[in-house]
Amino acid sequence: MKMKKIGILIAAFLLLFSYMTMAQNNSSQLKKNKKKLEQDILTTQKLLNETKRNKNSTLQQATLLRKQINYREGLICELNTEIYDMELELELNLKLSRDLDKKLQYMKTDYERVVYLAYKNRRMVDKLAFILAADDFSQMFRRFKYYNMFTEGVERQIEQINKTKEEIKRKSEEIASIKEEKLILLEGKEMEIKHLELDRKQKNQTVQQLKKQEKKLAEDLKLKEKKRRELDLAIKKAIEKEILASQKKNQGKNNNKPSQNKANQMLLTPEEQLVSSDFVKNKGRLPWPVEKGKTIVEYGKHPHPDVPSVMIDNKGIDIMVEANASVRAVFDGVVTGIIEVMGTKVLMIRHGDYITVYQNLATVNVKKGDKVKIKQTVGVVAKQAGSTMYELHFEVWKNDTNLNPTSWMAKN
Repeated sequence: MKMKKIGILIAAFLLLFSYMTMAQNNSSQLKKNKKKLEQDILTTQKLLNETKRNKNSTLQQATLLRKQINYREGLICELNTEIYDMELELELNLKLSRDLDKKLQYMKTDYERVVYLAYKNRRMVDKLAFILAADDFSQMFRRFKYYNMFTEGVERQIEQINKTKEEIKRKSEEIASIKEEKLILLEGKEMEIKHLELDRKQKNQTVQQLKKQEKKLAEDLKLKEKKRRELDLAIKKAIEKEILASQKKNQGKNNNKPSQNKANQMLLTPEEQLVSSDFVKNKGRLPWPVEKGKTIVEYGKHPHPDVPSVMIDNKGIDIMVEANASVRAVFDGVVTGIIEVMGTKVLMIRHGDYITVYQNLATVNVKKGDKVKIKQTVGVVAKQAGSTMYELHFEVWKNDTNLNPTSWMAKN
């Protein structure tokens, strides 16, 4: 019966250990997610603080507030999951602690029985007398061996009892630590809920303010969209020029594939084909063109989220950054063009038959023909026209076809 109970306890320990290992892995991922969300909130808050200094940045403020609300909701969700997992871990630790108490009680009972038996057979306690009282040498040897086994057994029991006591002590300390960590998480959750309520209140105020200015904002946005189209046209012409230049340079060379000999496609050298292939292999893993920042206008054609009467047709993504933010190449390539359009510098880097475009640069520290490496600094972001905010416009093209940059970048 006793062995059966011990067997059940061992099975329970193994099951709990397996569950706790899995819980620790989940906890590690939760902490990574939480850290990422906390960093997102910090970056967005810095940008929000900048928009508050600029009376004309209400649209950007509304966009950032939407992001901030999403981040806070995500963080609260992660905190809830972490608190729930911690409650499970606490419950498991309490169960382990109770099982250890039972195990200790079993061992103490066994030890008490051994002590009692030793008392009843007091003559055995005197080792020498017990051995010398043997009838013959064979019995003396058996008594010697038995006494040693008995003594070792008692010592092992004492050792196991002490180890179990230490384990119970450690488990009690773990339980106290989990309770303290859970309390910290609950306080953090309460604080995030308060911040979330403030952000929602501020967003509602901003939306009301936007509604009052909707007519003027619509006019401003339409003007901005007109300038965007002019910029898109200039970029497209520069890309078409690059395609023609590649065709003229490589026309008739044997190393060009037949499929490349089209009017709207670049002709590539073997080296350029390798670069293009590597660029494709890294789809979804390319670094962002800025180290920190938040996308405030997504790729594609869609109504403006705060002024629905205005349609946005964005050939790339617009990323808001802090002042003096550096721009970096997203992949190895060659600088094929630096143009100025409407007072803004546009940098173009070619990666085989792919081209990345970095627009709204204050300064550029590379020149046409330069080879650049991935994450190499190529310039500094400029202020947005008519604003004190800093924005980078980023595009990805394959030949003369515009692509969604977000699908090429690593998750930000």
